[in-house]
Amino acid sequence: MPAKLERPSASAKAPRPRLRMRDVLEDSRIALMLALGFACGLPILLVFSTLSAWLATAGIQRTSIGLLSYVSFAYSLKFIWAPVIDRLDLPVLARLLGRRRAWMLLSQLAVAAGLIGMSQGDPSASLSFMVVCALITAFASATQDIVVDSWRIDAAPTERQGVMLAAYQLGYAVARAFAGAGALYIAQGAGWSLAYGAMALLMLVGIVAALLAPRQDPVAVPDENRSVARTLQIAVVEPFGDLIRRKGARLILILSLIMLYRLPDIISGVMAQPFYIEQGFSLTEIANVTKVYGVIVGIVGALAGGFAVIRFGLQASLLFGGIVAAASNLMFSWLAVSGHDTWLFVASISIDNFAGNFAGTALIAYMSSLTSPAFVATQYALLSSLYALPGKFVGGFSGFMVDAMGYPKFFAASAAIGIPVALLCLALIALREGADDAAEDGPPPEEEAIAAKA
Repeated sequence: MPAKLERPSASAKAPRPRLRMRDVLEDSRIALMLALGFACGLPILLVFSTLSAWLATAGIQRTSIGLLSYVSFAYSLKFIWAPVIDRLDLPVLARLLGRRRAWMLLSQLAVAAGLIGMSQGDPSASLSFMVVCALITAFASATQDIVVDSWRIDAAPTERQGVMLAAYQLGYAVARAFAGAGALYIAQGAGWSLAYGAMALLMLVGIVAALLAPRQDPVAVPDENRSVARTLQIAVVEPFGDLIRRKGARLILILSLIMLYRLPDIISGVMAQPFYIEQGFSLTEIANVTKVYGVIVGIVGALAGGFAVIRFGLQASLLFGGIVAAASNLMFSWLAVSGHDTWLFVASISIDNFAGNFAGTALIAYMSSLTSPAFVATQYALLSSLYALPGKFVGGFSGFMVDAMGYPKFFAASAAIGIPVALLCLALIALREGADDAAEDGPPPEEEAIAAKA
């Protein structure tokens, strides 16, 4: 699995890197990271919330929409095939482009092909075809994430990685606006087929960047041909064993908190788009409120979460974030009872996005504080996968839950998960878990954390 950039400790914290126009003009790799970040950010919403909106407008049952969310498992399980991508050369393409760029180009072409296939599909006539195309897109997109991270680490020295990541995040955010609001605007005016066809065309941004990128082949290492068993030991057993040695019995409480912390937001997020549509909101209204305004509110919430961790400490921020993020789902229960109410819709998105991103920042900081300097990349990857997997699994059944309970009770039940989250936070506070890590900043959110209602 490609190593991620290791984060400095709190005691040796460097200034937060900023992306400046001069950096882009002076270093072509920064401009390439903008384009590659755009290519990585484009597909995820197209197989998650935007696809849910399409299926809802096509009259697909809520149960099927919920189950289709399982395609997003590709993003959480990509560490399984990452070692193959890191060490295997593609025939012909690797000789022409190098290992990294060969995989990059192949994955981008596969994403574009999957999106084109979806653009030609009709969910009401052949849902299975849409599922296959969505799976291809998600798997190829997760593969692209792996190889772009690997290329970034190989392409720039450590002191440039901060700016490279800043460029990546900016490109990623712009792509989410296109795949979220942009796709909904096009679908409202010209139909879903053109919307997804346009998104496939936008993958040319990443393809051109891959062809222009400097060739960066990984340096050969002595144990490159190690066995699968040894690879799993290095990637999973040793990092997890280190956590057990350091945390002991507290690790049970810690992992329980991580698995439950964002569960309310993830499981309700699967049904968010169908819910908005069933409440009578148009695609344009949904795009304006959730994909434009909601994203801005979410950024404010994330900044507030970062400030709270520094000002009030990690323990207090984690407790507050867990409570308000879960409780914010009660706003959607209110909206479900009230019906089509634009101002209540805006208020619900405001509270939910602010609280959700506040909580997300606190959780990322906490998971970062759990890592050991010897296993920063692998332990963080394992923890970030662990936090997302339960929500994605339960989220697949969210359609059945809505059918059984109705939207008001469904959102209220998801909010009730905040009770055990609060109790776990209080138990860890009593054990002083995380008390010494309050001043530490976390790394940028992983792609898996983006699967929220916005």
